[in-house]
Amino acid sequence: MSPLIANLEKMLAAGRDTALLRFGLGSEYLKLKQPAEAAAHLRRAVELDADYSAAWKLLGRALAEAGDASAARQAYEEGIARAEARGDLQAAKEMRVFARRLERGAG
Repeated sequence: MSPLIANLEKMLAAGRDTALLRFGLGSEYLKLKQPAEAAAHLRRAVELDADYSAAWKLLGRALAEAGDASAARQAYEEGIARAEARGDLQAAKEMRVFARRLERGAG
């Protein structure tokens, strides 16, 4: 476990459960090639802040890396809808690209 993850986990254990904290944990677990652990934290991030475009994008990636293409597509679709609703068009565009890549990989 990296020192950063240990510090973030300590903050979480102390009751500081925020979308940003969960995003940080998810990002770090992805760097360590632990997509299932990353996905769990990123799911919580979007539960805490459903409009967090970056968390939706990373959640889709984590699920795809974990081998769950169907759940990854769903995360991207929800993320695209949320991003467009708040005007985050660049994030929506990126998630569309990732979703298409998933489709091509399945086809």
